[in-house]
Amino acid sequence: MIEKVIIVGAAGRDFHNFNVYFKDNPRYRVIAFTAAQIPNIEGRTYPPELAGELYPDGIPIYAEPEMAELIRKYRIDLVAFSYSDVSYEEVMHKAAIAMAEGADFILLGATYTMLKSQKPVIAVCAVRTGAGKSQTTRKIADIVQQFSKKIVVVRHPMPYGDLGIQAVQRLSTYQDFELNKCTIEEREEFEPLIEKGIVVYAGIDYGRILARAESEADIIIWDGGNNDTPFYAPDIHIVVFDPHRAGHELLYYPGETNMIMADVAIINKVDTALLSDVEKVKKNIETSNPEATIIMAESPIVVDNSERIRGRRVLVVEDGPSITHGGMAFGAATIAARNFGAAQIVDPRPFAVGWIKETYQRYPDIGNQLPSMGYSEQQIMDLEATINCVDCDLVVFSTPIDLSCLLRINKPALRVRYEYKDHAPPFLKDVLAQKLESLGVL
Repeated sequence: MIEKVIIVGAAGRDFHNFNVYFKDNPRYRVIAFTAAQIPNIEGRTYPPELAGELYPDGIPIYAEPEMAELIRKYRIDLVAFSYSDVSYEEVMHKAAIAMAEGADFILLGATYTMLKSQKPVIAVCAVRTGAGKSQTTRKIADIVQQFSKKIVVVRHPMPYGDLGIQAVQRLSTYQDFELNKCTIEEREEFEPLIEKGIVVYAGIDYGRILARAESEADIIIWDGGNNDTPFYAPDIHIVVFDPHRAGHELLYYPGETNMIMADVAIINKVDTALLSDVEKVKKNIETSNPEATIIMAESPIVVDNSERIRGRRVLVVEDGPSITHGGMAFGAATIAARNFGAAQIVDPRPFAVGWIKETYQRYPDIGNQLPSMGYSEQQIMDLEATINCVDCDLVVFSTPIDLSCLLRINKPALRVRYEYKDHAPPFLKDVLAQKLESLGVL
């Protein structure tokens, strides 16, 4: 008997799970994907050229709130939950709905969905969005290059546009952003790496991506998204923890899985977190994964011309995913405004328009931070319009790319950046060298 399936996702892990488990499996027929977390990604079709011979018309993608109705309408047998950075409570709410409608509910095993590379893989993952994966990936890239190894970074998927042309994305120049019609969210992840001369791959078909990456790298660095587990089996699994959200490593799916699997656990932001919270995270790691090597790290902010902040009424623009579904209380722009003497952090909510206004309604705890929502052209326009309407002296933004180059901002702007820094021994370079030596790579 063929089982009818809905894959519940967010345009990333869901497509990967389909590709590696469901696509050519005669036991199943995937009737639909549902989409959540990312605004405006439903209403598309997973195209036939990616779906395979069993799906000549492709597979429709619906909004997640339609899940119960879809289960009833198509008499679905199985719901496969396939996205990340979700509280355990929320995961079980989805399970309850599926089971109440008569469907089974599954989570595919992390290792079961990992592809094996012929080249060594260093995976950089986290227990929550916004923990500091990006600067950690950049630091690891610098270290591995110092070992005279050629690297390629493979980024967790962000296919928010035309799925038919996003199966394999290779980016090495700024022109590639235009060719691939990259959103702000994509550019924020790709651009800092490309600025370092590093080739970045992303897309949908991570089997084909792996073959391409292997052809031009000695070592592959997996740059994870949210708190998802790696798509490639890691030879060194590095997981970043955020003590500003101490305890979340035990509460969010699949962050705890990453913690248990980690070879190296990096407790980041120890320079700005409470010591008691750092110790709480450390204890949770030691209890759950006593074999992991623990590294203490800082996430120092870098601000050129920081004196411009003092005494100014400042609008802070923070990384969108980190302060929305990531639940991060504040970002680097807020820290900079406080540290460098801003007279006021201006509340942008009265000036919010379109998608930005809707984001505040969906995530009321954001407060007076402006999330840099840029998943679509309309969101970028709404972000620009909101910034330009706010009555402030200075815009301080901490997005990984220079927003002032993408948006037409009618007031002065200042960029805040953040980098990885070792706090105390053991140091990341030494730990990496030891583990690569044990693999016979150095």
